[in-house]
Amino acid sequence: MPDTLPDFNARSPDAAEEELLTCCASRTFAAKLAARRPYRDLGELTAAADAAVRELPWDDVLEALAAHPRIGERAAGGGREASWSRQEQSGVSDDVRQALAEGNRAYEERFGHVYLICATGLSGAQLLDRLRERLGNDEESERAVVRDELAAITRLRLGKLMQEGT
Repeated sequence: MPDTLPDFNARSPDAAEEELLTCCASRTFAAKLAARRPYRDLGELTAAADAAVRELPWDDVLEALAAHPRIGERAAGGGREASWSRQEQSGVSDDVRQALAEGNRAYEERFGHVYLICATGLSGAQLLDRLRERLGNDEESERAVVRDELAAITRLRLGKLMQEGT
């Protein structure tokens, strides 16, 4: 359901949380942002979202990651999240998908979760290069990168969510 910021601010807490879960699939994140309404503008909402993502306990980050398809795999389904994921990964060509699949396996073996990157505007080759670079990170450094990427994806999706209603 399309939103404008005034509509979002006026929703019930449960309805607002459902909308927020399409941007970041952590229940803790959605509850925290819904409880802080009303927001004056999109900037205030995205700043609150950034802070909320960075404050999430790691288990809640993992909950959010579980909603993301592997880079290079097309998200199935017709929902908003799947549609956004396909748009975000549109720079991945078929010839890079195999290398990404291999990189995803190595990443998941090393870190125990899906490789997350804000794919918007990046080519498949850039996604693959960054995956290979990040395989060299220690766990603490990689968790910081994951939070940065999750925050970036969440900001983009909040912007799309609020633009759909205009």
